[in-house]
Amino acid sequence: GYIFFIGQLLEFLLTIVGSARLRKVVLSNVKQLVYHTITLLQMTEQQARVHTWSVDANQFVADEDDETHSCRVSGALLLEEVINSCGVEGINAIVDATRERFNESQQEQVAGSSVWWRLREATLYTLTSVSDQLLEAEDYGVTNFFLGKLIESLVAEDIRIGPHEYPFLCARVLTLVAKFSPVISHMVLEQFLYAAMKAVGMDVPPPVKVGACRALSKLLPEANKEVVQPQLIGLLSSLTDLLQQASDETLHLVLETLQAAIKSSAKVSGPIESIISPVILNVWASHISDPFIGIDEIEVLEAIKNAPGGIHPLVSRVLPHVGPILNKPREQPEGLVARSLDLNAPMDVVRVLYDVCFNAVTRIVLQNDDHSELQNATQCLAAFISGGRQEVLAWAADSRFAMRSLLDVASRLLDPNLDSSGSLFVGNYILQLILHLPLQMAQHTSDLITALVRRMQSSQIAGLRSSLIVLFAKMVHMSAPNVEKFIDLLVSIPAADHDNAFVYVMSEWTKQQGEIQGAYQIKVTTSALALLLSTSHPQLGKVYVQGHLIKSTEGITTRSKAKVTPEKWTMVALLFKIASLLADTLLEMHEQF
Repeated sequence: GYIFFIGQLLEFLLTIVGSARLRKVVLSNVKQLVYHTITLLQMTEQQARVHTWSVDANQFVADEDDETHSCRVSGALLLEEVINSCGVEGINAIVDATRERFNESQQEQVAGSSVWWRLREATLYTLTSVSDQLLEAEDYGVTNFFLGKLIESLVAEDIRIGPHEYPFLCARVLTLVAKFSPVISHMVLEQFLYAAMKAVGMDVPPPVKVGACRALSKLLPEANKEVVQPQLIGLLSSLTDLLQQASDETLHLVLETLQAAIKSSAKVSGPIESIISPVILNVWASHISDPFIGIDEIEVLEAIKNAPGGIHPLVSRVLPHVGPILNKPREQPEGLVARSLDLNAPMDVVRVLYDVCFNAVTRIVLQNDDHSELQNATQCLAAFISGGRQEVLAWAADSRFAMRSLLDVASRLLDPNLDSSGSLFVGNYILQLILHLPLQMAQHTSDLITALVRRMQSSQIAGLRSSLIVLFAKMVHMSAPNVEKFIDLLVSIPAADHDNAFVYVMSEWTKQQGEIQGAYQIKVTTSALALLLSTSHPQLGKVYVQGHLIKSTEGITTRSKAKVTPEKWTMVALLFKIASLLADTLLEMHEQF
């Protein structure tokens, strides 16, 4: 009953603070509001959290998750709304209230209270929950205090706190330092870095290990590698031990920390790889059906691969297991083939991987219908071509058969009858073929464009259409300085329900340009449109594409009316549409800078 009441109270206050009509009332009482909110953020025995969290790190992480509904999360949302609604006054109120509450916790500690740490922990939690807003305010220089000095003053004495006596306060201090690391001095950060590395390897309560992992994942990327290196073997051993005890809630955190530790290493030697890789591969195999955990594990393996000295021992360990899986895909548990292809795609040692896996991966594309396997196999083959270039043909026993296999893969992925999900990464695959096997692909250009147009027309996924538009944009760049000839080629190729491929591609491109995601993709497509415009090709004035939506003059458009009355658009010359899109891009760039 009490916890429910507090939750409802905090949500009610959240509504009040967010109300524009009540802003003056809130502003005049904002410090008192924050002051009393901190009280409600304390851990209590009645909430039955302390004992549960003391022995169960997984429950501790789950309950602290931002997505979990709890009084603490409601309180954090209220504090965020205080800043959003009250601006600098809200920030100053939070800082003043936390200073006051911190001083009160010190007084309780001196007086011998056994629960003084709860108010201290709640005070630090308050600052942690609005760390992004406080750091942003510091950057803009709108506050009347120095954030770094404030944080350092709050944690100065807490670094000596015993993890067994006050595990939750110890964990909170580590998390606080990690959150505010950009404004804390290097000397203080180094102290807490050592403390966190030590805590991971000690027999301390689970919350302390969680706090240590959170601190390490933030502090290690910026740490001096010479400082970290002597501690690395012990740290990695401790983290792999933690990994074997982790559940779904803590697995991501430990994997993230492992990745940071590996990246901070000056060199990944054989002994280091032998500590991490077997455990990671076991965890990978036991979570094969969970793509999110799989991504974390692949990122750890990729960190080993990218670290100096890590790639060769890693490949030697992985390859004997992956080859048999790919050669007998139908005999494997669901998801195992797709995740095995994930293991291959990012690796540099292309020749070794190619010899073991190339034929098996091409068969997967040609014979399977599983979307995940098709997507990952496509990325894997693209990586082979990108890494091996012309050598991918020389490595094969029969180079003509290898080229035929690559073309057959392209044909399968561009088949309009194949489900769009399976073809999701065909754009990058085709691009690698064109970039690295240009002589072999030149004779197939016309057929390739025809197949690309058919795949675009049959696609049910906007992401696939966008990726193929990016591919056409790359082809425009590659045709420079003879872009006119590329336009002529598109005009000569038929397209269903359109005069030719150029008309279809440009009508789709100009509709989708605003939906294309990613800075690189936007840059490629926008500059390609500029290249097309610079040709002054006659087709630019002859082709008409979708312009602006014509607003209805028949009053409000209801859902039922919208179903029977299709949207109407103006039609404009391609020349003007491209100019309009380029102008919009320039305006967006001007607004950003």
